[in-house]
Amino acid sequence: MVYIGELYMEHLPRPMLILIQAGNFCKWTHDGQRFLLESFDLISNSPSHIYHSALPLSPSSSWLHKHYTAHLLQEVKVVGWLSPEWGTCSHTVALDDTPMALVCWEDTIAVGFRFGGITTFNTITGSQIAVLLGHTCGVGSLAFSFDSTLLVSGSDDETIKLWDVQTGGAIKTFHGHTHLVSSVSISLDNAILASGSWDNSIRLWGIWTGECLCVIDGHSGWVKSVSFSPTNSQHLISASNDNTIQQWSIDGFRIGPTYEGCGVAFSLDGTHFVSWRQRVATVQNFGSGAVITKLQAPSDDGFDCCCFSPSSEFVAGSISETIYVWDITCSDPHLFKTLDGHSDAINAITFSSSLISASDDHLIKFWQIGTSLTDPVSADPISTLPTSASIESISLQVKEGIIISSDSDRMVKFWDISTGICKASFQAPAEDATWKDAQLIEGRLILVWHAEEKLYIWDIGKDEFLQTIDTSISEVDGLKISGDGSRVFCLTKKLIQSWSIWTGAAAGKVELTDEDVQLLDPLCMDGSRIWVCSRDSSVEGWDFGILSSSPISLSTTFPDRPHLHFICGTRWWGGGTSRIKDTLTGKEIFHLIGRYMRPDEVQWDGRYLVAGYESGEVLILDFNHVVSQ
Repeated sequence: MVYIGELYMEHLPRPMLILIQAGNFCKWTHDGQRFLLESFDLISNSPSHIYHSALPLSPSSSWLHKHYTAHLLQEVKVVGWLSPEWGTCSHTVALDDTPMALVCWEDTIAVGFRFGGITTFNTITGSQIAVLLGHTCGVGSLAFSFDSTLLVSGSDDETIKLWDVQTGGAIKTFHGHTHLVSSVSISLDNAILASGSWDNSIRLWGIWTGECLCVIDGHSGWVKSVSFSPTNSQHLISASNDNTIQQWSIDGFRIGPTYEGCGVAFSLDGTHFVSWRQRVATVQNFGSGAVITKLQAPSDDGFDCCCFSPSSEFVAGSISETIYVWDITCSDPHLFKTLDGHSDAINAITFSSSLISASDDHLIKFWQIGTSLTDPVSADPISTLPTSASIESISLQVKEGIIISSDSDRMVKFWDISTGICKASFQAPAEDATWKDAQLIEGRLILVWHAEEKLYIWDIGKDEFLQTIDTSISEVDGLKISGDGSRVFCLTKKLIQSWSIWTGAAAGKVELTDEDVQLLDPLCMDGSRIWVCSRDSSVEGWDFGILSSSPISLSTTFPDRPHLHFICGTRWWGGGTSRIKDTLTGKEIFHLIGRYMRPDEVQWDGRYLVAGYESGEVLILDFNHVVSQ
């Protein structure tokens, strides 16, 4: 037997000693490493949530999950399907604003935000180090000096700032560009700063004097990227919206040939560069220009950004919400990994010990590319999680003991609440639907969807349309069947309308006073009552009552479950971790973390939380022993 460690659980009378057999040592340490990486933010802020949230949401096949759910975890029961493996994404950091730029050097990453701030993080834990304030508009470009002592930022406010990494203080501000600054770079000897701008120019600056040494007007379009050679302070390379890549000396003269491309990045040793244009990324020798390989995008969209791994073994490229990684060491370079997990466009990618990505979904993700975290006992590489069609709607029906989900492939599935097993599935005809929902009503499975300004109500069991309603609504922001199954609610920017499921007759409407209303509140769909919520988390509700009557305005409190409250990530579009609080005790009882922190669809009835994800996963949490009675 081998003593491994000591864990503390707040409701146990004393610390618990973990003893495991020596043969399981590697498995335990592997699980522990992945567990700490994925749950670091949660654990550092609230240690008790090791047991409340982190362990229950760990992969079902992990040693930690099996051990603790079998012997210790009595509070939150995870019923639905959990991923069996840890997956390639080892850690996720939630942000409060949209990241525009991302750069890494050794154990520090810096992120530039739309509001004008810069935040530095530790690359291992994802914990915040410092916040740098000074720009008045978004920070779209960042670069560390090669000795990691300096950080330079380019902003939409047309300025460049130089920062001391150790103190977080601003050293100098550079003025001269007449449009937003899109790219910055520092020379190897820390003497010169290069900047590219939407004013179509490249400017070279004396770092310590602040003097503009040279203006290069060699591009006919805005400059997307400019980079000094990692090994030669006299040379730099630039890429422009004019679809050309140029090489320059520090005195402003063009050197070498011109290449095609709209983006460019160096390998760490400076011997190669990768350029990209539309669906092709080209790896070339920097000295000779010889083409090493051409990488074809697997999707119809073009590359947004590319980068080399530190060893130059891999090239990663992002396209929309997905990252593709190629192994370029062999004679026939091949696609090595496909990384899915972001729910919005990826703005930047960079390598440290792992691949790091920043996205419009307000998340930074750390991806394991090599086998550094592979369990040495099994020696199986950690692969990308299998994905199925994304979940688009969830209906929690406790009386029937089921959850109904519908996905982007038009599959409607019944999930058993007590086991999480899919009991049945149906193919629905909801083609080109922008929103849809399904519910079991009086023993009949009803599906509603909106497409081409029409509302369709379909009886899946009888395989026939109940109603087709002309709504004259082109854009829908929410569609839900009422809790009592009597009607369907449709939300637009300015009003809520409802129609009878069975007759198709109009069943009331409400004009909204808040123009910033975003969605029908997924937490409250009781009977004929409906709530809507705004970006500021304010909530309005109405009871549509009798079909012929006018809707009655409701209080924003929810009398059926007054002791439960969502905070921080309440409305699911924010980047923050979603937390559930018991308002009677003041205790935060659960966090959604890791890949489960931001569901696309959710329902909550005070006991069960059901969440659907882009990966196709459906998560069922039972809070029966947690909430105050």
